[in-house]
Amino acid sequence: MKLRLNNLHKSFGPAKVLNGISLEVDEGEMVCLIGASGSGKSTLLRCINLLEPVDDGEIWLEGEEIGDPALDPQPIRQRIGIVFQSFNLFPHMTAEENVMLAPRRVFKASRDALRPEIETLFDRFGLKDRMGHYPDQLSGGQQQRVAIVRALAMHPEIMLFDEITSALDPELVGEVLEVLKSLKQDGMTMILATHEMAFARDVADRVCFLEKGRILEQGTPEEIFSHPKEERTRDFLARVLRAS
Repeated sequence: MKLRLNNLHKSFGPAKVLNGISLEVDEGEMVCLIGASGSGKSTLLRCINLLEPVDDGEIWLEGEEIGDPALDPQPIRQRIGIVFQSFNLFPHMTAEENVMLAPRRVFKASRDALRPEIETLFDRFGLKDRMGHYPDQLSGGQQQRVAIVRALAMHPEIMLFDEITSALDPELVGEVLEVLKSLKQDGMTMILATHEMAFARDVADRVCFLEKGRILEQGTPEEIFSHPKEERTRDFLARVLRAS
């Protein structure tokens, strides 16, 4: 078992955002989180990455409990990469400089030592000719791919993606989803919060429907999209699929 969440709770003031979430993710599995805005998807990812402390519950990574607030979160964040819907690239740095920043600081490696691997990553995702470009010289899809390359440069064991296509124009969504398909083929363990229902149905190993901070229902894409058991799941999917 790569990752295990046990009864996670998280509140912001009086607002209960996570309400007893338990989830197990196997190595190489792609799990898609679906649900309405405010259902807890983004907060769950931030808690897994230790950007937010949980109020109660446990987070286990390969048999190690990592949710203890006394632990240094930085080594854990190297193992669990996260990409957000906003690209968060430094505008005064080129794409290459954005990607090299964290590995140079964490691994104490020189630019020359890192460059072969970084070039390979850029080339793999169709960005080698954009390494010297600044973020405002790149399309939204290219910026999001740079953000993914930046996370991969830290050699993560698990990747988290938080609605990474929601800020993109529709014609740019496909190029980012192709990156995720490529990572799945490589066996990367991934958890995605997404509104891309067709992608979740076609590519995910498992789909979890979140409602009011709980996993109301989970199963294979076939089970969730074709034979949902919960009325709330059926209502959500009918509304979302009708709108799309």
